[in-house]
Formats: sequence, C-alpha cells, structure tokens
Amino acid sequence: MPHYTAPWTAAFALALAAGAGATLCYLYLTTAKRVNDELRSGVLDLIGNTPLVRIASLSEETGCEILAKAEMLNPGGSVKDRVALQIVTEALRDGRLRPGALITEGTAGSTGVSLAMVAAALGCCCTITMPDDAAVEKANMIHAYGATVERVRPVSIVHPDHPVNVARRKATETPGALFADQFENEANYRAHLKTGEEIWRQTRGLVHAFVSGAGTGGTIAGVSRNLKARNPRVRVFLIDPPGSSLFNKVKRGVMYTLEEAEGKRLRNPFDTITEGIGINRLTANFGKALVDDAFRGTDREAVEMAHYLLRNEGLWVGSSAAMNCVGAVKAARVLGPGHVVVTLLCDGGHRHLSKFHNPEYLEQMGLAPRSQGRGLAFVE
Repeated sequence: MPHYTAPWTAAFALALAAGAGATLCYLYLTTAKRVNDELRSGVLDLIGNTPLVRIASLSEETGCEILAKAEMLNPGGSVKDRVALQIVTEALRDGRLRPGALITEGTAGSTGVSLAMVAAALGCCCTITMPDDAAVEKANMIHAYGATVERVRPVSIVHPDHPVNVARRKATETPGALFADQFENEANYRAHLKTGEEIWRQTRGLVHAFVSGAGTGGTIAGVSRNLKARNPRVRVFLIDPPGSSLFNKVKRGVMYTLEEAEGKRLRNPFDTITEGIGINRLTANFGKALVDDAFRGTDREAVEMAHYLLRNEGLWVGSSAAMNCVGAVKAARVLGPGHVVVTLLCDGGHRHLSKFHNPEYLEQMGLAPRSQGRGLAFVE
C-alpha cells in the first residue's frame, strides 16, 4: 500500500485560524504527499486505491468540497472490479470455485467486464448474460477478455429469462461452476468496506457526506458501514433514477407502489437511460446499507451533468457516475456551504458511446443536452 505523509503546512494553519470553511478542508486534504510507489504483482493488484479527485467547478458552484473516487481508473474501467475480485477470491478461498472452472453472472454489463477480466487473470472461464438493450461496448469488452456473452430481452426478475436467472441456471447445469450472484452475494458489500476505508484515509476523516446510486446496493452498503463506524455523523444519501423503488424504501419505508411492482409492467422496469443503478427489489446487499436520506434524479439531470463535466472538467463519465454527481450537488445544497461531499465516478464514458453519449440516441429520447457554461440550474 502506498505511504503518505501529512505535514501541517503554514497555509493550513493560517486557514484554520481564519475559519476558512470549505477552502480550509481542501488545503488540509491536499497536504498529504505520496512519497513512494510499489511494484504491483499483476493486473488484479491494480484494483482499488483509486485517487480521490476534487471536482473544482461543482465545488465552486456549491460552496462545498465535492470529491469523487475515480473508479474508472481501475484496470477493468469501473467500480465493479472491486466486487468481481472479492466474489472470486472468496469463492476460491472457500473451495466453491477451482482454477479453470466456470464463472457465470447476469448483469447490465460492467460487472460482466470485471468478472471477465478477473477470470482471465486467474485462469477461469466466464459466461455473462446481459440485456440486449445495454450498451454494446460492454458486450464487446467482455468478448475481448475471452468470455462469452448471451444477450437476452429485458424482462422482470420473476421471468425465467431474466439475465440473473439465466446465469443461475447455467451455473447449476455446469459441474463446479460459480454463479457470482452480485445482487445477493454479500462479498459485494464487503468489497466496499475497503472503498470506505480509502475514502476515510484520503479525506483524513474530513468527510461530511457520501452520495451514491444503488443497483446491487453493494457500494452504498459497504461505504456507509465503514464511514459510519468511524463517525456516525457522516450523512449517507441515495440518488435514485427514474423507475427505481429504492427512493421510496428510504423515504417511506416501502419498496414500491403497486404500479411499480416487478412482473406488473409490460416494458423494462428501469424507465431510465442510466445503466447500472436503480432496482425494484430489495437485495441482500442494499439491506446492509445505512442510508439517511434519498434524492430522485432524472435522465435529463444525468445527461446535462455528464456534458457539464466534459466542458468544465474534461471528465468523461458514464451514466451512473453522472447521476452520482447530480446527487452530490443535491447533497451539497441540503448541507450548505463548507462541507465535504464524496461520491464515486463509477466508470468512464467510453463504454457508453452507443447510447448515453450518442447524440442521435439522446435526440430520439428528447434528451439532447441544452445547458451551457458552469451554472447548475439543470439540477432540480
């Protein structure tokens, strides 16, 4: 693990004396200097310990320090690298998976990419089932890692042809195979206990809020548990996209209204262009989360935020990362200036070229970006 020093600089002392609020926090956070690196023992050793980046424009517009874990810098390109590694290493350790055996999973794509990478590194086989309306770039990446992909129509989780159910069947039909089961496998949230530990170390405990969307729920569960164990006053906010019922679960204690129930709709239950977050059932991982409050996000907000970050920061992020930044702005407004708000950049924009970053697709959906400059009026 890299080593850090943390000198108290004269600038920090002066800011402290002046009660400089968010500026003080930023000076304090940036005094830590990385003094050495380590040789990494293969691609899997590159997973985790991602940088924490200050999003300057959002920070200046809100008066809070808005910081984001750059999870797209994991070797597989997303936060799901952590989960894939944890699931597979726990299964190997416990004897539920042997080298060379098959790993299966049903996913919207990013976990599939990460599992394919981990399987390749460890000499396992991998088969991923994903909905056919997910961005094609993810399927291409999975193929590139040597895994197989089966694309199926989007259906409710109660349907036997839901990607998760197809993947589960493949595992039961193949001797020695492991069904990764990212939604219910609590190795998922355990992977993110370390994410929370990293956030605490990188902020040196100066974190007032953490904001994240949830699909499996592993990220918000692991990070919230770690941060609240260290400081129960840290606020944890969920940002939930259209068509998801987790907002209702947090705000009202009910998982969904009748018309949102899975199995009742005729179309994909996730009525959103964001991929990787939003769900209409309570997973084992989300059940571990310690969430204080929730915001609703819209597709319009996510699209505008993604383009805001491109023109103001040069940050090219995926749909769930954009939604997380929308949530960070909403949290900053609730908390008021002078606070430190942390979120995650789940993945980069390169795996969303065919949909979320496709101008023709956005135009067809009535979501072509309209905002200009640095204003955040598009965040409701």
